[in-house]
Amino acid sequence: MDKLIDIPDKYQIEWEGMPEFVQEPQKPFAKIIVRFDTEQDLQDFSKLIGQKLTPKTKSIWHPQLIRGKNAGLKYTDAT
Repeated sequence: MDKLIDIPDKYQIEWEGMPEFVQEPQKPFAKIIVRFDTEQDLQDFSKLIGQKLTPKTKSIWHPQLIRGKNAGLKYTDAT
């Protein structure tokens, strides 16, 4: 439903005049499926690649993706 009165939302007021920001999604170069006969095989592979894997693990990034590594970055005006 359209608004009867065109009142900007709070975020629109806060972001007034800010430059456009588009973050490209991280797409993998390649993707493979690896199957294990036993849990020991899974644990051996886990040690080999240096990442924690469990029977519930559905996917990983290799090398391991460090989430939030850019969380502390800020963009400021050059003036």
